Order: sequence, then structure tokens, then C-alpha cells
Amino acid sequence: MERTGEIVMYQSPDGHTSIDVKLENETVWLSLNQMAALFGRDKSVISRHIVNVFNESELVRDSVVAKNATTGSDGKIYQVEYFNLDVVISIGYRVKSQRGTQFRIWANRVLKEYLVKGYALNEKRLQEQSRQLDDLKQAVKLLGNVVGNHELTSDEATGLLKVVTDYTYALDVLDRYDHQVLEIHDTTANELYQITYDEAIWAIKGLRNKFGGSLLFGNEKDESFQGSLAAIYQTFDGHYVYPSVEEKAANLLYFVVKNHSFSDGNKRIAAFLFVWFMEKNHILYRHDGSKRIADNALVAITLMIAESKPVEKDMMTKVVVNLINLKN
Repeated sequence: MERTGEIVMYQSPDGHTSIDVKLENETVWLSLNQMAALFGRDKSVISRHIVNVFNESELVRDSVVAKNATTGSDGKIYQVEYFNLDVVISIGYRVKSQRGTQFRIWANRVLKEYLVKGYALNEKRLQEQSRQLDDLKQAVKLLGNVVGNHELTSDEATGLLKVVTDYTYALDVLDRYDHQVLEIHDTTANELYQITYDEAIWAIKGLRNKFGGSLLFGNEKDESFQGSLAAIYQTFDGHYVYPSVEEKAANLLYFVVKNHSFSDGNKRIAAFLFVWFMEKNHILYRHDGSKRIADNALVAITLMIAESKPVEKDMMTKVVVNLINLKN
């Protein structure tokens, strides 16, 4: 949760000190001038204490100091340093000011309210988004029923409804991805074909010849390609780590993209082997002869994998599996 740029006013109990306090990134921020006013000390005194806080390694400067553009009394814009509550508390103990103690009590109370309200607002926003997604999926389902039960005279309308209907499952996948509950299901257990190194190299050479690629296309830089193929058939305790055909296909795509085994054409080779492997195992096409994964979707997931971080591997391959499983 993050709410930024909110300003609240602090006034000391005696009414002598009034400061506009900035709330951002779950803390409060004061400038040097504001701290001087808060503690009733000269700016040079406060500045000296701040220097000592950092020199003594009590706090790390980069994590407690931020610069913000501020308009001065002369109308010019200046970059002013702001210090968070940790710095304010440290200075408060050093100057031993009653005003500092009063401010700490106030700031901690305000922060607590700020966080609780912010959490509530965030929860409300998430709930609203979830309801909107449910409404959208229900509307799409109803549109699908219209397409299935009524003959429409407009080809354009039929096509539009069909596209929207086709994306119902994709919306659900994205929803489960956002909530980190994406799972593997509806996959193919029986494998008809196991990809081998020799056959894969033969297929890659055929791809190069077909599209007139350079000699660098498909040229192996090392032995990592063999490792990519072996990885999808690795076992643990006598069982495949990737038991279904879809999981093997998804991980084949991932490994070939990420290992950069070739001098040129890594993403194209990965995408080609992915669909080639699926076709060999009879899962590339639906019963009506249409592709299980569209060309633009193939391009998108290949680029997504290329740009993803290693820690995202599990989620990326789950996304791929959910795009090619038997529900598609």
C-alpha cells in the first residue's frame, strides 16, 4: 500500500508551533526549516545533529532523505531535502526537546490512522476491481450464449462477440495470475513424442533453409541447447518434474529462450520448437482444426519470457500452460 503527497497539519499543544507535514511512503517528512521550528532550535544546530546521525551510522542517508521540488518565496523552484520520521526522532533525542516528544506521539498516532485508512481504501479498490472483473466475465458469458443460440445478421458483430467470448478464459487466467493462485490443470498426460537433440537440430536447419537465414542462425555457441532438451525430461524420485505434455512444452520454450544457445535466432527457434513439439504430440490443434495458441499470443509469450526475471520462471511457465491446456 502506498499513498503519496498527502499533507496534514501538526500543531503543538501550546499552539506556538504549526507545521504542514507531508505523508508519503508510510512515514512523515520534514525539511530542515520545519525541524528547526519544531524543536525551537537554530537551523545550524539541527543541521549539525543531522550530520552526526549519519556520521555515526545511526541511519543510512539514502533511505531516510528525499529531495522534492519546492517553490521559494522568490517564486523560484528549489530542490529541498526532506527527512523522514526516523531522522526526526533521532534529532528529538539529541536536542531533548519537549516539543520533539510531543511531535513523536502525534506522528505515530497519525501514521497509524494513515496506514489503517490506506489499507481500507486499498481493500475497497481491490474488491471493486474484483466485482468489475466478475461482471465482465458474466457479461462475456451471456454474449457467448447469444452467439451460440441466435443467428446474427452482421458478420462484424458476430466476429466481435466471438473475440470477446474467446477472451473470457484469458481474463480468468490474468485474474488468477494477479492473485498468485495460478495452477496447472486440464493437461495432457500421455506423451506421444519425445524430442531428441538430433531431430531438433535437423528441424532448426530446415527452418533456416526455409527462411533464408544466415549461417549464424541456429549456430550453437556451446552445449547448453542439449541441456535445455534434457531439462524438460528431468526426473525426481522416479517421476518427471514436468509430467504433462503442456508442461514440457512450456519449459522447452522457456529454456531455449533463456539459455541463448545460438549465435542468432534464439527466440524464433524457441517458438518454432515449442509449436513443433506440440504438433508432434497432437496438442497444437483443436478438434475443429484451429490452433490452440494464436500467432500473436505465441509472439507475446516468447517476448514475455525473454524479458522476465529468473525468479518469475515458475509463474511464466504456468501462464504458458494455461494458454495451451485442454480448456483452450
